[in-house]
Amino acid sequence: MSDTLTRRLEWLHHNPALLGALSALQRGLEKESLRVDDNGHLALTDHPPALGSALTHPKITTDYSEALLEFITPVSTSISDCLQCLTDIHQFTAHQLASQQEMLWTASMPCRLGPANDIPVARYGPSNVGTMKTIYRIGLGHRYGRAMQTISGIHYNFSLSDKFWARYQPLLGDNQPLSQFKTEQYFGLMRNFRRLAPLLVYLTGSSPALCKSFLQGHDGHHLDTLDDKTLYREYATSLRMSDLGYQSNAQKALFVCYNSLDNYIRTLRHGITETYPPYQAIGLKDGQGHYRQLNTALLQIENEFYSTIRPKRVTASGEAPINALRRGGVEYIEVRCLDVNPFTACGIDAETLRFVDVFLLYCLLEPSPPLAGDECHQVDANLARVVNDGRKPGLVIVDNGQPVDFHQWANDHLAAMQPLAALLDRLKANSCYQKSLALQQDKFNNPALTPSAQLLARLRDQSLSFAEFTRRQSRHWQSHFLDQPLSDSTAQLYRELAADSIAQQQAIEAADTLSFDDYLARFYQQYRETP
Repeated sequence: MSDTLTRRLEWLHHNPALLGALSALQRGLEKESLRVDDNGHLALTDHPPALGSALTHPKITTDYSEALLEFITPVSTSISDCLQCLTDIHQFTAHQLASQQEMLWTASMPCRLGPANDIPVARYGPSNVGTMKTIYRIGLGHRYGRAMQTISGIHYNFSLSDKFWARYQPLLGDNQPLSQFKTEQYFGLMRNFRRLAPLLVYLTGSSPALCKSFLQGHDGHHLDTLDDKTLYREYATSLRMSDLGYQSNAQKALFVCYNSLDNYIRTLRHGITETYPPYQAIGLKDGQGHYRQLNTALLQIENEFYSTIRPKRVTASGEAPINALRRGGVEYIEVRCLDVNPFTACGIDAETLRFVDVFLLYCLLEPSPPLAGDECHQVDANLARVVNDGRKPGLVIVDNGQPVDFHQWANDHLAAMQPLAALLDRLKANSCYQKSLALQQDKFNNPALTPSAQLLARLRDQSLSFAEFTRRQSRHWQSHFLDQPLSDSTAQLYRELAADSIAQQQAIEAADTLSFDDYLARFYQQYRETP
């Protein structure tokens, strides 16, 4: 534990108001799941009308595909309330899907896939904003392939209250505007997150195997064959985070180390405004004048930047995300490296969320110097090692330029988190955070306890392919949600949300006055006007 962390923990220990402000940690979840038929094949049906408009529904939308649902919980200061909302969405959705013989796929890596062109791209209606969302996804398919876009994950949105920041700032001797202070602190958190991300991926990675159909016959991968339908890597933790999943060789040209908001904005702006020859070769439109992508730059929009963590701010209607950040600074951060855990009903549980809270606060309170060029490459290489071989005995990563044993490095950091978990438990008058931390320590002492190891063990013990195992898990959790009685009030709430969202989409479509070409030009003008 660093001297700085010790001092800051003492501040929390002896300052009840500062410690109390931590009880208002704000969190929200975004969880993706594929719709599949009873045989475990990708659903080719439209987004179910009973789930409302994917464009405007506040809790149920789609990501890349019509079949890739995304569930969104409101911001909450309670882990139990957050998970209860996610459970309600799953339960309501399960009842709607059962009526059309479909269910949710309970893993990050996708189900059995047919030809890539059969994967249906999400549609959001004919409005300009809906058309832009669809064309963005068409562009992703051209750039990275449609199969990659069927991968699912969980995003964890996290922030601290202004009461905390206002009490914490004077202790650091900082007197700049609060929004700037918060932004600098969040960027420090994100730098440490990048340094420590391998630890989190080891603990939560649940994708060491995949269905052969995902690779669509492509060779050149680094996987072994488990059976005639399954590829895997013996010590992998999260193939979703590997170069087979949400990574992009093209984006390695984007040098983002989270050293400042200005650097972040400048780098993404360049990626969105400067032509990238390989994507220029795809063409902006086809021969019939239909858009093939939104632009020919390295990034169509900010969301295309693949990263383990992002700074975020709620945008105004039509506002570019980097302009929102420039306007008001960082409002919250989005953790993007959590796999869907097939052994839990909603893909994530309270124990994991408690640990992520401790982990993120540790990243905030630990000193976080700027990431120099060599360290940026070092943290990327460390993550790749743990993604592919995290459970390998004797695995070595690099810390401060020196080789270290990964498991010892991780245990040292987990031990340093223990006093912070104890402080959070003091707020709750229980020991739930310390118990969660102890469970994570057990996974380093015994790698067989990790979700990735458990999944491989199930495949071997039951002689199942990845696709068949996950189909059975999906059926199990479908039955779990169907067996729970859906309260009349919950069912009515989601029926009303669906109806309201459809009405909102219709209103948006009726209000459009610009052609789509003009709408898109105005949108991108924001980036050219950004200093």
